[in-house]
Amino acid sequence: MISQTGLIRYFRKLSCSRSQLIRFYGYVAKKSRTYNDAIELLNTLQTPHKKLKPRPDSNGNSYAESNVKLRACLLHLGYSISDLNRLNIVHITGTKGKGSICAYVDSILNKYRLSNGLPLRVGLYTSPHLVSVRERIKIDSTTISAEKFTKYFFEVWDRLEQPSIRNGTSTLIEKPVYFRYLTLLSYHIFLQEQVNTAIYEVGIGGEYDSTNIVECPLATGISTIGIDHTSLLGNTLSSIAWNKAGILKKNCPNFYVDQKPEALAVICERAEERQVKSSQNVKILPQLEKVKIQPTAKFQQRNATLAIYLSHTALQKLDPNYNYSLSTSAPLPSFFVDGLEQVIWRGRCEKIVEKSLTWYLDGAHNSISMKVALKWFAKESIEELHGAEPIIGRRILIFNQQGRRDSFSLLEDLHREAVTRKVSFDHVIFCPTEPEECDERKDCINLSIDRELIYGMVQQKQFAEMWKSLGHQGAQVHVLRSLEKSIKFTRDLSMNPNGKYHVLTTGSVHLVGRALGILEGVESL
Repeated sequence: MISQTGLIRYFRKLSCSRSQLIRFYGYVAKKSRTYNDAIELLNTLQTPHKKLKPRPDSNGNSYAESNVKLRACLLHLGYSISDLNRLNIVHITGTKGKGSICAYVDSILNKYRLSNGLPLRVGLYTSPHLVSVRERIKIDSTTISAEKFTKYFFEVWDRLEQPSIRNGTSTLIEKPVYFRYLTLLSYHIFLQEQVNTAIYEVGIGGEYDSTNIVECPLATGISTIGIDHTSLLGNTLSSIAWNKAGILKKNCPNFYVDQKPEALAVICERAEERQVKSSQNVKILPQLEKVKIQPTAKFQQRNATLAIYLSHTALQKLDPNYNYSLSTSAPLPSFFVDGLEQVIWRGRCEKIVEKSLTWYLDGAHNSISMKVALKWFAKESIEELHGAEPIIGRRILIFNQQGRRDSFSLLEDLHREAVTRKVSFDHVIFCPTEPEECDERKDCINLSIDRELIYGMVQQKQFAEMWKSLGHQGAQVHVLRSLEKSIKFTRDLSMNPNGKYHVLTTGSVHLVGRALGILEGVESL
């Protein structure tokens, strides 16, 4: 008798429509309803690469319509849009640093909660995940369990399977696509779990993002804006800033870090248009010079400052007894300092040491973040190899960014920054991020990527040729079948007893996430 797993593989090979696959997976899931069943169903909501749409029309009608449908799904679950106000949402967008800022706010609020009992429960919704989908949804700084994720996933799924009946007419509800479904699920989880403040990281942009259906957030924040996701947001700084500033709301305070003039002008225009309560450009707090923030860089101090202002605004509403006055001279309370110093945000400027081998992992995926990653790596590597007691050292680069138009310009940015920082690599490895077909884990499956290009390693071969044309500085350039093989190859190199090996792994959050899962042998972080 054919196994359930075998049946799933068989149906995957057939040319089935999404609706047919959803019905099939739904049938399978009802038989067992495990976490893997939930992820199988969730993956059917991914948009196949052949159906990916370019930037919407100039009015953004296609994405605006998606949020209308998402609101309808929320109502179908039994919630009103105003129910989201109970979550006291802190909403954060930007190009660089928004994830770190979310993690800082979450950490600060949880430190305050442990000492003062408020907020009662803190939710955090971020993307993408590193190893497990569950990592996107946290409560009180803890990833939601597989059991709870599964329970709530099927509550939402089953409710959306039931038709909507209005005026005697039955209408099937169209399920949101992958990220929008997870956003809807996060609303359901946080409301059911009695979360009374939640930090939401925008997925892409802001104006049409599924996190933007909330009407009355507690506060909004904008990190550094740069050029990214141009196929969706436009290729000018002003068009991208317009989209990101779409999270601003009437009578809601907004905070933002220093921006380029073009982006700043748009933020100010949209703030006036949206009639925000206030829109403040926050400057680095001098007290942060004494706070141990990692990495120790100005950009991270900017992120930390924005997180402090957002947390301060949240606590003013959430705790009637909160009486701290934020200034540039008063010492920061311990919950701010501890929240910033003890934050856990994996895959960003992260080091893992294995005997003579040190992994440097950063999910840099755009020009701004790549410059930051190379600056961090150069400083760390040069200090160790060429410090007071110089040691023999070799550097290895593992890079991939799959399926994005600007992947090659990102690699060029990496090469240019490495030359500028006087960092040379002995080995440069290009490999697919996606697991080989035999991998049974579902959390890392990405259907939006062309599988033929992956298995043919087309892009990786092009990366290799490009690196050579840029001037590979004597590096041995390799194209390897998988990330697993790349890690094994690197570990084998490090068996040489002479010296240290520094490995920079970068190019995307997905690549770094899979690397962490392999290096630590875990199914969730």
